[in-house]
Amino acid sequence: MDLKSGYPYWAVKNGLMYAFPQLDADLSCEVAVVGAGITGALIADELAAHGHDVAVVEQRDVGWGSTSASTALLQYEIDTHAIDLARRYDQASALLAYQSCLRAISEIGELAHTVGDVDFAKCESLYYASNRADHSRLADEFAWRKEHDFPVRWLSRAVLKGEYGLTTPAAILSSVAARVDPYRLASRLLRRMQRQGTRVFDRTQVKTITATTHSVQLTTDSGLSIKARHAVIASGYEAQCWLRQRVAKNLSSYAYISDPVDPAELGWLASTLLWESARPYLYLRSTGDGRLLVGGEDDDRDIPARRDRMVDRKAATLQRKVARLFPHLHARPAFAWAGTFAETSDGLPLFGHHPQYGPCVLFALAYGGNGITYSMLGAELLRAQIERRPHPLTALFSFSRLRCH
Repeated sequence: MDLKSGYPYWAVKNGLMYAFPQLDADLSCEVAVVGAGITGALIADELAAHGHDVAVVEQRDVGWGSTSASTALLQYEIDTHAIDLARRYDQASALLAYQSCLRAISEIGELAHTVGDVDFAKCESLYYASNRADHSRLADEFAWRKEHDFPVRWLSRAVLKGEYGLTTPAAILSSVAARVDPYRLASRLLRRMQRQGTRVFDRTQVKTITATTHSVQLTTDSGLSIKARHAVIASGYEAQCWLRQRVAKNLSSYAYISDPVDPAELGWLASTLLWESARPYLYLRSTGDGRLLVGGEDDDRDIPARRDRMVDRKAATLQRKVARLFPHLHARPAFAWAGTFAETSDGLPLFGHHPQYGPCVLFALAYGGNGITYSMLGAELLRAQIERRPHPLTALFSFSRLRCH
């Protein structure tokens, strides 16, 4: 599957960081993780750190799929408002989802600190109303978050103009958010695991999955066998090919990154993620070397050839939107790219068993704008399922909710 177009910045910046061996013999393990992007890396690390015998296989080079194209905004805020989640499910579910994502931000920060050199930084998140019609919805969302003690502040039009130079109706400022280089984090994490004894293989494609109630066998493109007690399918947007049920909608998303911007000109954008209430939404964030990363302009035509042709046009549209917000900011595209993106109907991820395969095959579909945050939560959720322990997010993140709603 062709997952990306153009020149994703993390691939340009980092190059191929590490080369891992290709699987050249049959193997057995307790847990086989299929996919070595950021989701597979976080799950494998959680399992290996708690004593599980893990093997990781990736059909490309490690981290070279969607992870290399991710814009990596780390937020507890879900693309679906909490008030909308509460209407769809209940207040307890909405609160659980948002509180869990809030906790995951600090957990990612702790992990990034132990791995080191992954351009992690804590930020604030400014979520603004794109138009007057969205003002009341944002006010309701703010009231819900404030009632449940989330770290938020309401910004009026006057405050936004005076403190941020933005001419927008209102905004919610959250004090908890972060940024990271996702390709670097995944690569360095997998390299650390390899040094500690975890087997990691790239350029190894799984072609078939054969599951029983007690074990699973994976067969690779070269005919080799991987036998395991559990398999975790963490191959990102390609994972849907293993399911007969359509569980998410594939989109194309676009982004560009500028050359380094003068710190005085970048101003508060150096430490604040910016995004809007319109859907699809424009978003901006900085990098450790002072570049501005801009994304959005999603469309529902996930056709690689068309996506390739649209990269420069979409980057130009994004640049015009930034210029309207910040007329004096000089942040022209240095690199532009696009990638496959998937979202579920409620904005929540899917982790766990699917009835098509039974208990030994677990899926990790961290879909939506919170993919890395969801992956951090999914890692502990899947470990709990493998260890046959309850977990508070099991029902909310399960495939069963799709059948119920």
